[in-house]
Amino acid sequence: MTEAKKSLKRTLIGKVVSDKRAKTVTVLVERRVKHELYGKIVAKSSKYHAHDENNEFHTGDVIEITESRPLSKTKNWVATRLVTKAVLV
Repeated sequence: MTEAKKSLKRTLIGKVVSDKRAKTVTVLVERRVKHELYGKIVAKSSKYHAHDENNEFHTGDVIEITESRPLSKTKNWVATRLVTKAVLV
């Protein structure tokens, strides 16, 4: 059987907010959760540093990042694919 093996690594989709560093992008991942007490839907966000080997992703791009081994003190995600390109204004 040649079935596609599901990856155990987590993947997230977020927006690139910084591409200033070499081989690294900062990705803002937003998620919508229900407030425990009041029940209102609230947007929560987290920033992740992701490895971008060829510096191919730029500010405004929406990309997918995948969990990996620690690559530096703050970087343990790898940018895997481009979801949507940033629109130029």
